[in-house]
Amino acid sequence: MEYVTALPHPRSEAAGSARTGRRSLAVALLCGALGAAVALLATRQQWSEGTASVAGGAFPLTAKGSDVTGVPAALAIVGLAALVAVFAVRRSGRYAVAAVLALSGVGTLVAALLGASDSAALDQQAAQVSGDTSATVDALSHTAWPYVAAAGGALILLAGLLALRYGRLWPAMSGRYERSGAPRQRRGADPDRPEDLWKALDRGEDPTTGADPA
Repeated sequence: MEYVTALPHPRSEAAGSARTGRRSLAVALLCGALGAAVALLATRQQWSEGTASVAGGAFPLTAKGSDVTGVPAALAIVGLAALVAVFAVRRSGRYAVAAVLALSGVGTLVAALLGASDSAALDQQAAQVSGDTSATVDALSHTAWPYVAAAGGALILLAGLLALRYGRLWPAMSGRYERSGAPRQRRGADPDRPEDLWKALDRGEDPTTGADPA
């Protein structure tokens, strides 16, 4: 007795691909936008604090994420731009932009984790307030905001991985919005339509030939 294996119908496969594309697109957009927003917000918050020894005693010092490193904020903006650009390109260009998106997430994640233990910004402030270039910060402590920025980078990375895996299923910008480099040909004026003759004269054209006298 022979068993015949039923092959999936092409329409069902297309419908399944469409559903997968829509779901992955929604998740990627959410992760990318949310990750960039979280990373940018985290870099504006206080990342570390400490004290500097001065003549009057201990002077409190604080440093925001942007004082520690500007890399997470810059890469978050790059990632957000890449997320939008994914829909403006196709085929190999889409894979390239998706790779940029993923790398932006990796860079944001790594830079934030490195900044979580960095004391250079507070050491510089300690040298300024104490007047001693060799002074360093005392009682150094860090907040959780660097790890929040790292989480934002992880979300951007996830969006990039989704774009690499499922980007081929996502819609692209319509070709009607893309302008070609060829010059636009104007239709000559119809001598039987007086309004066309007046419009041609307003444009500086010869209404008898439909060509620009210049």
